[in-house]
Amino acid sequence: MTEVVKGPRHYRSPKREAQAAATRAEIAGAARRLFIAKGYPRTTLADIAEAAGVAVPTVKLAYRTKPQVLVAAWDHAVKDGADPRPVVEQEWFREMISTPDQREQLRLQVAGSRLVKSRIAPVIEVIRAAAPADQEIDALWEKMQAEFHDNQRHTIRALRNKGPLRAGLSEDEATDVLYTLNHPTLYQMLVGHLGWSGERYQEWLTRTLIDQLLEPSAHQGRASTAG
Repeated sequence: MTEVVKGPRHYRSPKREAQAAATRAEIAGAARRLFIAKGYPRTTLADIAEAAGVAVPTVKLAYRTKPQVLVAAWDHAVKDGADPRPVVEQEWFREMISTPDQREQLRLQVAGSRLVKSRIAPVIEVIRAAAPADQEIDALWEKMQAEFHDNQRHTIRALRNKGPLRAGLSEDEATDVLYTLNHPTLYQMLVGHLGWSGERYQEWLTRTLIDQLLEPSAHQGRASTAG
């Protein structure tokens, strides 16, 4: 009788998997803080390992390369809020899309995205600065920009379904305007570098988007005529 030789058994340990996930999150969080504070070029894997309380081989085992650590830091920033789901699945985004009023949609968009930008804008600046010197990071940057632009088109289409855009403004132009004004880089310039408060930024962007994307309301039109 031929003996059946069985291959090695692979056991899953939920406890070990949880520990590994916690270690990866600790590394990503430490990298995120260091990349923002020191910049990508000056941050080493040894710096990240020390900040995370692990050995350098552990960092390499978790993410292999420094560019992959930066990708992990980006993912950590995106998911670091109270709701770790993708933005388009979060309640504030769904509420923004479903509201029947155009101006309320823009108010909700600015309010919700401001909270996201406070986490991701500094990391985006790290990625933007590092992209020209690294092909992998440059590919990440281009992918991020394409996805962000697509998301702006999605919200512009929802806006058009509720009423007209500003006269003479096509969907493509409106998408470009929203992409530019709503971009986290502009948030980082105004809040991170120029010292605007989050509230001032939110008020300014809401007013600016309403002015640039929508037809003036009847009340606004009468005030302009009277002036």
